Amino acid sequence: MLGKKDMDDFEKSGDLNTIIGKGSTVEGAVKVQSSLRVDGRIKGQVSTTDSLVIGKEGEIEGEIRVKNAIVGGKIKGKIFASGKVVLEAKSSFYGELKTSKLVIDEGAIFEGVCSMTDDGKVLALPEGTTISDRPRPPERLGRPEVQINR
Repeated sequence: MLGKKDMDDFEKSGDLNTIIGKGSTVEGAVKVQSSLRVDGRIKGQVSTTDSLVIGKEGEIEGEIRVKNAIVGGKIKGKIFASGKVVLEAKSSFYGELKTSKLVIDEGAIFEGVCSMTDDGKVLALPEGTTISDRPRPPERLGRPEVQINR
């Protein structure tokens, strides 16, 4: 579950103006100004200028480009987030993840590759680039924030 600090980060984001409800299925590219909540299923590309919230029954298969993401459901694919990604207790993620901050609650499933940067330049990756395609940056003394909740 989200802590107070996590909620504060997301409350500072823009208004939630788009909802894909339970029982809905979308195939193709979904681009949203501001925030998006998904309780249905999306297969394709998802991009928002702000936050993405995936409810417990929500599923996304494809590439996601957002500022922040709260995942309560399932994702299979790639996430590029310039801010924070939170994987809630019963969520599952399979794929590639690139973000500045990552929170994984106890009980979440994470199977894949994670790359973190603290400069917020995640969304600048060219389309079609995978994390494994990019050269590794030199070692840094300062490490991006990773939080595992138990």
